[in-house]
Amino acid sequence: MTIVRQPTRAGVRDAAAKIAAILPQTPLLTAEIRGIQVAFKAESLQPIGSFKVRGAWHRLTALEDAAREKGVVAFSSGNHAQGVAWAAKRLGIPAVIVMPSDAPRVKRDATLALGAEVVSYDRATENREKIAAHLAHARGATLVPSFDDAWVIEGQGSVGIESMTQMVEMKLPDPERVIVPCGGGGLSAGLALALPESEIVTVEPEGWDDMRRSLDSGWIESVADDAPPTACDALQTRQVSPLTFDVLSRRGTLGVAVSEAEVREAQRWAARALKLVLEPGGAVALAAVLARRVEPRPGTLVILSGGNADPEAYAAVLAGSD
Repeated sequence: MTIVRQPTRAGVRDAAAKIAAILPQTPLLTAEIRGIQVAFKAESLQPIGSFKVRGAWHRLTALEDAAREKGVVAFSSGNHAQGVAWAAKRLGIPAVIVMPSDAPRVKRDATLALGAEVVSYDRATENREKIAAHLAHARGATLVPSFDDAWVIEGQGSVGIESMTQMVEMKLPDPERVIVPCGGGGLSAGLALALPESEIVTVEPEGWDDMRRSLDSGWIESVADDAPPTACDALQTRQVSPLTFDVLSRRGTLGVAVSEAEVREAQRWAARALKLVLEPGGAVALAAVLARRVEPRPGTLVILSGGNADPEAYAAVLAGSD
């Protein structure tokens, strides 16, 4: 029987210490929404433009020397890809990333620039998990999933440790409610472990809200085959993992979904009010607050998870009015 390592709060704290030793804290910003002061964690300002560097660094630094020599394989539409590529470059580890052929060019180019090998696949007809598993087996490499991994979950949870420290230093209320973008749930589960006293609210794009439906039903649900198109490429996960679902379901986590128009408005609001560039998937938690899907209250923390926006698409969003 294979025993799967479970993520722990102690692991999150270890990850936070590792990451603090190599990366500066991302800013914690504040702004009022409907008269409530809300805190915003700007993970969009990480060196690779998203929080994914945290889980990648915690995972790759846990590899033994023999495993490092054989390299790592990951699959991602772009942010986890860059996180793994960044960590692998710093550690001298060969990295192969399986990316969809329709991934934003800005993410693909950044992954290649970090020295990773990119293998393309068709998102509609091919299975990225199978492709990555085959490559890892053939090369003797370590597979590094984007969320279905205890080390990755713990690494993402370091966002919560860092945010709590900053809120205390800024004399803000403790984070009672944390609103977080959710794809596979690695960041959400990590935050649940890091902040055991906080309410966690996951946010997904409409039609891709499998975590919300899974939490409502009590078992893992998949995204429908005819799911609508979404600009939130970072959150296009068709099924969450038992690891992330277990952590979140035990906490009684609430899940909500937002529309594409609400995401675009959040991107515009972030540019105006926070002077931040957010990619669509990185803006969904903010969208949930602005669209009243979740009401802010004292101690609300919103995670702005990524800023790797396609330049042309982002310019069109800023120019729009919907």
